[in-house]
Amino acid sequence: MPSLLRRVKSKMFIFAHRRTLTLLDGEYGSVFKGRSLDFDELRAYVPGDEVRDIDWKATARHGSPLVKRYVAVRRHTVLLLVDTGRNMAAQALSGESKKDIAVHAAGVLGYLASRHGDDVGLLHGNAEASKYVPPRSGEEHLERLLREVDASAALDGPASGIAEQLDYVLRYLKGRLLIVAVADEFLPDARTESLMRRLRARHEVLWLTVRDAELAAEPGSRLQDSIDVGTGQTIPMPLAVDAKVRAAYAAAMLERGQLRRNVFHRLGIAEEHATGSADVLTAVFALLEKHRSGSFTSRSSSKGGTRAG
Repeated sequence: MPSLLRRVKSKMFIFAHRRTLTLLDGEYGSVFKGRSLDFDELRAYVPGDEVRDIDWKATARHGSPLVKRYVAVRRHTVLLLVDTGRNMAAQALSGESKKDIAVHAAGVLGYLASRHGDDVGLLHGNAEASKYVPPRSGEEHLERLLREVDASAALDGPASGIAEQLDYVLRYLKGRLLIVAVADEFLPDARTESLMRRLRARHEVLWLTVRDAELAAEPGSRLQDSIDVGTGQTIPMPLAVDAKVRAAYAAAMLERGQLRRNVFHRLGIAEEHATGSADVLTAVFALLEKHRSGSFTSRSSSKGGTRAG
């Protein structure tokens, strides 16, 4: 069976050049506040590096700016918290399965953590059950985590319910974690928001949202009914392409999106969106940067798609 991690790494090097990956490494390294660091090596300065890391004596000798590169003295623990309910088996805005995008995002974040010597664990599940894979290091372990996510989300499986996974962390996992949640565009209810607030108080929390497909189809798109995988509700194709229905749907989605942004801003949790695999790397970089800077304004995302969860 082809390696999922190898596929993730291939896409990373296709969509990003070396300087971008260096910047991504730097953003990841800044996430843990109070990380114990030790000097590793000198390397060429790239935009985005901290000015305080420039080694001025070495720069004078070399003739161009050099910065000190540091490595963590001790490992930290990263927890990939991934929704694998049936909602994630539905289409994303790009037309891909949301599960495939989640696998790619988890792979990118896990690979970054591994490069920094950190341990990576996985908590995934649905509204009925959660499964925890304890943190370890190494690419074989990361491959196992990606396969867990890939094999768990199915259209005939239980519905999504990430509140159950949030509750699991609060009940059973000890020690401070860097938690990266990957889920779709659900709107947190009062219980979920309360759990998110408690989680944010105990851990570093970042949130990557996989954009849902649009249920109200654009004129000229595929002639089929739109189905909400989460609820089973269907919008018949003739109704979905009606101009008034589309306008009402767009207005409702705009309002819902603002409510979601308000929740994350209120909780102080950095959130970013990915519409498909092609923009996961950009979304991860923006997410890490947003968390580091404390800025909670999302990038604007383009529209497109037909089957949602």
